[in-house]
Amino acid sequence: MLRGEKHGGRGRLSLAGQAFVLQLVVLGLVIGIGAVLAVLDARHDSDVTTSREVTDVALAVADAPSTIEALRTPDPTALLQPVTERTRKTTGMDFIVVMAPDRTRYTHTTPALIGQPFSGNIDRALAGETFTETYTGTLGPSIRAVTPVYDDGRIVALVSAGVTRARIGAQVGTQLPLILGVAAAGLVVAAAGSFLLSRRIRRQTHGLAPDELRTMYEQHDAVLHSIHEGLVVFGPNADRAEVVNDEARRLLDLPDGPVSRADLPISMQRMSWGVVRDEMHVTTDRILLVNQDVVTWDRRPIGTVITIRDHTELRTVMGELDSVRGFAESLRAQAHESANRLHTVITMVELGRYREAVEFATAELQLSQALIDRLLASVGDPALAALLLGKVNQAAERGIELTITEDTALDSTAPLSAQETVTLVGNLIDNAIDAAADGAVGWVEVTVSQQDSADPPVAPQSAALGSAQGANGDSALYVRVADSGPGMSAESFARAAERGYSTKADHQGLGLALVHRLVDRHGGVIGTERDPESAVTVTIPRKDAR
Repeated sequence: MLRGEKHGGRGRLSLAGQAFVLQLVVLGLVIGIGAVLAVLDARHDSDVTTSREVTDVALAVADAPSTIEALRTPDPTALLQPVTERTRKTTGMDFIVVMAPDRTRYTHTTPALIGQPFSGNIDRALAGETFTETYTGTLGPSIRAVTPVYDDGRIVALVSAGVTRARIGAQVGTQLPLILGVAAAGLVVAAAGSFLLSRRIRRQTHGLAPDELRTMYEQHDAVLHSIHEGLVVFGPNADRAEVVNDEARRLLDLPDGPVSRADLPISMQRMSWGVVRDEMHVTTDRILLVNQDVVTWDRRPIGTVITIRDHTELRTVMGELDSVRGFAESLRAQAHESANRLHTVITMVELGRYREAVEFATAELQLSQALIDRLLASVGDPALAALLLGKVNQAAERGIELTITEDTALDSTAPLSAQETVTLVGNLIDNAIDAAADGAVGWVEVTVSQQDSADPPVAPQSAALGSAQGANGDSALYVRVADSGPGMSAESFARAAERGYSTKADHQGLGLALVHRLVDRHGGVIGTERDPESAVTVTIPRKDAR
């Protein structure tokens, strides 16, 4: 498992912490301003309500019949003072003043001020208008209303009712705890939301500071474009890749834009989500070495990282090395066998059995030389001839009889190069030898020939050959390798085209996959037979025939 490395802030506030502090400051300012605006609004509403109330009280007193009757008496104060005081207390006014047109007070909350002039504006009321104003009088700043009193159409008095600012402030003050409580509750809820949001951001950014995130992004981008390995990163249980570097797009022939698992080669689509080590995957053009790791953070999987390396050239070289090693082992075995035969011949000579010694020495040589002469005469490519001879000896070492059929004949391996021919024929023969080795009596039969459109197929039972010749109407390179093994089912043969598939537990299983890749690249056809014998056939059209 790959584990994410935790980065501390190292004295710098993380992005989540900065977001949390910023949100608290902004929310505090917003809620504070909102609370101030709420208080101002409450005060404004209280002023409007008070203005309406003092106007209603002043009009009610001015229109009361008892007020007109009292004003007609010689002593209006005696009748008006008790009535206005009761009304004041009932309505919550701070004062109700009834005055003469010359400002002389008939009533007042403070009896000592009765008979003294009213302080305030009355000109508009004398003109017949009811109005309100904010004025500082004997009781302090107040909101008051002044309205005229009519008797037979004449203004005989004025009435003023008012509420002091102190009372209005007290009324607003009763609402202040509620406003502050709501503001505090809003701040707590906002702080809690900001904290939860900051935790989410902290999880998503792993507690990194902004400059660390910037540096990480720059390094991340630089590394992705500079490494010579393909890199594909998937999130947890995600179908779309979060990161795909340039090398991965080149190696996997991926299109520009978003990449999903469906865009990967089929073998890579079927990989498990766990750790994968050094798996070989074969595409149309390449052999890829694939590794996959699960990345975790705080013991929680956060994604999978797939790395891809191109092993095409390396596998080609290794294949050639294996062929050379096989030839060397064959030569070593032949040298050992030749030494035994030479000792036998020498002993026969020492015993005087000259004729038997000559016959023994030349019998095996004649058979080998006959095969060599036939292959050199019928196969125009020396690399293919050498490969077939080497495979005969290699099969013999494993107790398997490998036969090169009489139909084997061709002037050239075109359109395949010598290396491609060795890959194609060598892998087919190796698989056949491995399959035949499981039986009591093993045999392998190889045919490599050139088939023209006018020629009858060598193996009529092979659907691959017939379809290829019919489709191209031209000559074709034909390879057929049969063996005494059980053969492969259609499903197993189809899976053989994929990465690392093999019916043998101790084999990488790249042989048939490489053959499939080569045949597809040249527009050929590959097929398998199980009746009357196990065989694999390959037909590759030759465009330049004749």
